[in-house]
Amino acid sequence: MIPRRRRAVAVLAVLALLGGLTGCTSRASEWTGEEYAIAGGGSTGVYFDYGGHLAAELSQSLDIRMSVDETAGSVDNLLRVSAGEALIGFAQGDAAADAVAGAGAFPEPLDIEAVARLYDEYLHVVVRGDSEIEGIADLAGRDVSLGAENSGVNVIAGRVLDAAGVVAASVRNPQLDLSGSIEAMENGEIDGFFWVGGLPTPGIAELSERMPVRLLPIEQDWVIEVNEQYSHAYRPADVPEGMYGLEEGAPTMAVPNYLVTSAATPDGIVRDVLSGLFDARPRIAEQVPAAALLDRRQAIFTGPVALHPGAVEYYRDLRD
Repeated sequence: MIPRRRRAVAVLAVLALLGGLTGCTSRASEWTGEEYAIAGGGSTGVYFDYGGHLAAELSQSLDIRMSVDETAGSVDNLLRVSAGEALIGFAQGDAAADAVAGAGAFPEPLDIEAVARLYDEYLHVVVRGDSEIEGIADLAGRDVSLGAENSGVNVIAGRVLDAAGVVAASVRNPQLDLSGSIEAMENGEIDGFFWVGGLPTPGIAELSERMPVRLLPIEQDWVIEVNEQYSHAYRPADVPEGMYGLEEGAPTMAVPNYLVTSAATPDGIVRDVLSGLFDARPRIAEQVPAAALLDRRQAIFTGPVALHPGAVEYYRDLRD
């Protein structure tokens, strides 16, 4: 296994808070690298938050050094995992489906496999609370971030705009990540932004405390149309009333999120990661609400991305 190549966030301080490397469990012999990375996402998103806590937990339980990398998002994560720059990574189900098929942002299939289905992510199309923008059609001619380059957000944004009859080129898109989008909206530099993440997404929750925001509605017909074209990875969903200070719920679409790894990752490492992931779930969920949605019965449903053989063994052993 190729150890991580770029360090983004150290976990040593977190480990000190956790009491150091005590009580370590047995681990597979394949852990031979000095450091390992989790491909996360933007620093204000759920991926990065979840990844940081998971890295700390695995570092402690397996007596290894693991940290989370700040990345552009799903497409970037899939590329890093495939290239051996990260051991595991978070990825939207639609982007992962494209990766194994060699479609969309991936000119050739990537040799990646799934470790677990984690939770569902929700499309957010965020505008200011006092904005004149009422729907997706009103985004034409506006300054709207469709997500960072090589992000899963960018993938969904293009598909939804197309389903809504809005030409993506008619939107002035600065291609910002979540933190950049939040800053640009607060500075009045953009009219809105797309984001795909768990509920609540920390950065948007913090933004809603500083200024009123709204989420544009996503029509169910658009979800059906996108599903028919792209691997049936989506479902209609709602962001509930009260979330981000919303006065009423906002219809949207959801997509599953997977933890992925390279097909070349040794089976024992994958089993260790899963054991640590499920053991740490209640502790991580105290800080990252989306982590509470991890469920052993649902974790195996990662199609069309195949489960890694080590993951198959782990889930099969649970039933024995």
